[in-house]
Amino acid sequence: MTPGLSEGMKENLHRAIATARVFQEPYRHWALSDVFPKDAFESLKTMPFPVADIDGVSGTREAHNADRIYLSGDNLETFPVARGAAEAFQAPETVDLLEETCGCDLDRTYLRMEYAQDVDGFWLEPHTDIGVKRFTMLLYMSDDPRQIDLGTDIYSDENTHYGRLPFEPNTALIFVPATNTWHGFEKRTIHGIRRSIIINYVTEEWRARDQLAYPDALVRSKAHAV
Repeated sequence: MTPGLSEGMKENLHRAIATARVFQEPYRHWALSDVFPKDAFESLKTMPFPVADIDGVSGTREAHNADRIYLSGDNLETFPVARGAAEAFQAPETVDLLEETCGCDLDRTYLRMEYAQDVDGFWLEPHTDIGVKRFTMLLYMSDDPRQIDLGTDIYSDENTHYGRLPFEPNTALIFVPATNTWHGFEKRTIHGIRRSIIINYVTEEWRARDQLAYPDALVRSKAHAV
C-alpha cells in the first residue's frame, strides 16, 4: 500500500461524508457521492473475485455464506486498493467524523467489509441490521446504465415499501441500524453483475473473525483513544 493511495482514499471519503445529503424519512439515512477517487473506485469495481451461482436460492445473504467475499486477510495483502479502503475506514479520523455526522458510537468495534456480487434471481427480504452491527454503509459500484434501478429498497415498516436509491457509481447509503431501519432488495431483473461493498462496524460479539479487516485491532475514535 502506497501512502498516497491510502491517504487519497481517506480524504475523498471524508469529503463525501461531510457533504452527504441527509434524509429523515422513513428513518434517518445519508446519501454520499464520489466516495473514493476515480482511479481507486475503478480498481475496487474490477477486482477479480469469482461470482457465485445462487442456483435460484435467495432472500438472505446468509443463504450463500460459503461463497461470500470479504476485504480481509489475504485479500488485503493481494489488492492494494482493498487495503486502502480498509485503512480509510479504520482511521480514527474517519471514525470521529462518522460518529459526529451520524450520532453513533463506533468506539471498540471491528471493521467488516463484504464485497457483494449479485446476479439475476437475487433478492433480499426487508430486514433491519440490528444487534451486533453499529453502522451500515452500502457502496454502489456499477456504471452500467441498465443497473440504475438496482439501488437499495427502503421501507417504512416490514411490509410497506417507501422508496429506492438509484444505483449510481461511487455513491453510497449510510444508516445507523435500529429497530426501524427496514431495507432490502425487491426482486427484479439484474443485467450483468450488481457489485457493492457492504461496510459495517460490528461489536466484539461478532464471531466470524475471518470476516473482519483487522480482527486483532479494535476501531478507536480519537475521543476515546486518549
